[in-house]
Amino acid sequence: MSQSAGQPFAPRWPFTDPHLQSVLASSGLRRWSARRRFPDLVAQAQPVLLDCGDDVRLLGFHSAQRQFPQPRGLVVLIHGWEGCADSSYLLATGGRLLQAGFDVFRLQLRDHGDTHHLNEELFHSCRLPEVLGAMADIARRFATRPLLVGGFSLGGNFALRVGLHGPAHGLPLAGVVAVCPPINPKHSMEAIERAPYVYQWYFIRKWTRSLRRKQSLFPERYRFDDWLRKPTLRSLTDQLVTEYTDFGHIDRYLDGYSVEGDRLTPMSVPTTILAATDDPVIPISDFHQLQLSPQTDLELTPHGGHCGYLTGPSLRSWVEERFLAQVQRYAGGA
Repeated sequence: MSQSAGQPFAPRWPFTDPHLQSVLASSGLRRWSARRRFPDLVAQAQPVLLDCGDDVRLLGFHSAQRQFPQPRGLVVLIHGWEGCADSSYLLATGGRLLQAGFDVFRLQLRDHGDTHHLNEELFHSCRLPEVLGAMADIARRFATRPLLVGGFSLGGNFALRVGLHGPAHGLPLAGVVAVCPPINPKHSMEAIERAPYVYQWYFIRKWTRSLRRKQSLFPERYRFDDWLRKPTLRSLTDQLVTEYTDFGHIDRYLDGYSVEGDRLTPMSVPTTILAATDDPVIPISDFHQLQLSPQTDLELTPHGGHCGYLTGPSLRSWVEERFLAQVQRYAGGA
């Protein structure tokens, strides 16, 4: 394990502010900028409905590179909680990968984007089996190798768990890159509750919209009206866990997708974890307590916020190049 910043990320004021970084990272302005810089990612994307096993279907978008006679690999990207395949960080990173000669597959998690109709059961963060099933279907459908996976925020947490458990399921993974993943989800929820209210408001607004969409599609199954009167992040999570999962208690559910302590020690796939010391919603102390395998690099930077790393008013992110560098490294060693 190494702990370094790789190529230094040294933003100038006001981009040293973690809240500015975090808010702009997922903004519509950055999404517009990414689409403008990398129009081919969306223009060349083909929707793919994946068979994930157990009658679960997930949607994704495959973009084949046209820069070189042969692609340099296939990178599966996973968005964060209440994001989607068109989240700004996926468009920017995916566009840069495509430009560099990699095929890109942007996977949408259950009930994200406009996919609430595909599965009756609700999304929760412990649905790793269907993400492994999606990865297996991607590997079957697309022969491009090497195969890599990366994600941002909750998508980074999923990517780490795919890397940890994927080889046992026959996934031919060459590398994993996780940006600002929650390590201990209980600590992350507490951090959101302590942070300026804009963060909790952001997630509650998106989650309640998603729940209303689910209720409209399956009115005989779901009635969330009581949930949504005065929702908090904790109350919604507690009600979801109690009424629609077998975990029984919120702490048991949050522990179900934790990668804290020594849980990543068995990781055999080459992996990079990128995180910012000033991330408002992912406590940096969780990263210091990780016990990692020699296959895993941990890169901590002083600045960057949550999935930001924006270099200036252009809204380009340092992560675009750092992510690409690690993918190239792992693809070259496959």
